[in-house]
Amino acid sequence: MNDAKTLRVRVMQGQTIAFGPGKADLLQAIAQTGSISGAAREMDMSYRRAWLLVEEMNRCFASPLVATATGGARGGGAAVTELGQEVLARYRRMQKKAAASIAGELRQLQALMRPADEQGAEDQRQGQDSDHA
Repeated sequence: MNDAKTLRVRVMQGQTIAFGPGKADLLQAIAQTGSISGAAREMDMSYRRAWLLVEEMNRCFASPLVATATGGARGGGAAVTELGQEVLARYRRMQKKAAASIAGELRQLQALMRPADEQGAEDQRQGQDSDHA
């Protein structure tokens, strides 16, 4: 299946994405690496961006999803809290259930869409046309 045409589940809190596919992947990477910087490297993301996403997640939930330890000579670290593990597990279950429940409709909708490479070429042509206007 083409990634450009997949379902993305996002949990909103007002205008803020409290949790979504990117934050789920970041939380999982933090659990695997034991640090925000390690997770950021693994995801090819800046440390600052990863830190801001962690702060945003922590603000959106009743208690933090990630606990951090200050760096120093021995280095800092980060750990996914019990709540963070629960949120990640629930989110992954939600993704699977949502995808399964709409699979047929999504396939039919995808059949009506242009291939992603064709859409990219069209976007480029439109950009060139506006440059000449």
